[in-house]
Amino acid sequence: MNEISKQQETVSNTKSRKIYLHLAAIFIAALVVCNLIANKFITLDLGFKTFILSAGVLTYPLTFLITDTLSEIYGKKQTSLIVWAGFSASLFILGVIFLAEQFDAIDGSPVDNETFNRVFSNSWRVIFASMVGYLFAQLIDVRIYHFWKQKTKGKHLWLRNNFSTIISQLVDTTLVVCVLFLGVRSNSEIVQFIIDGWIFKILCAALDTPILYATTAFIRKKIGLKFGEEIS
Repeated sequence: MNEISKQQETVSNTKSRKIYLHLAAIFIAALVVCNLIANKFITLDLGFKTFILSAGVLTYPLTFLITDTLSEIYGKKQTSLIVWAGFSASLFILGVIFLAEQFDAIDGSPVDNETFNRVFSNSWRVIFASMVGYLFAQLIDVRIYHFWKQKTKGKHLWLRNNFSTIISQLVDTTLVVCVLFLGVRSNSEIVQFIIDGWIFKILCAALDTPILYATTAFIRKKIGLKFGEEIS
């Protein structure tokens, strides 16, 4: 009986590690893509309101869904590791872009110097702004999430998911917009960017709540974890 239990535990641990790595990979990929496309601003018409957003916002809410999933299953420490890994990935991107800028494009290159610089010349500022907002917001999100998880004794998943995101996304949006546009855009435009970005992210948080319930339920079933429990 003990041997069977050990085998089951080994299988469960293997599955949990694989899931953790896949979630980490998707998280970092979403963060990288967010940084690379953040220079493009778009309008998004949802009928009741037209939002003015950075294209990076389209993938950024996914990172908070993943950190909430990680927090629910793997706990605060393991989630914070992924947050810092994403920060390291952003630093790496800055280094690669800087290195690429040091070399001139050859004649006939599909992307010449002017095009490359037009797309990436502001990337250091965009990525720096994203890094500042990201790091503060994600760490705040993880801590608020676990605060409400302890207060509710593991119940009311929807509450900690939305409350943590509402506060952390306000911090993130304000920091990113201010770093990017203070002294560049008017105060009224800056406020509008913050409001639009924040409201859009809140809507995403509300919409991803059923996804969070489904995702965490699927993972718990896979690794044999009860609702509200974390992997020790």
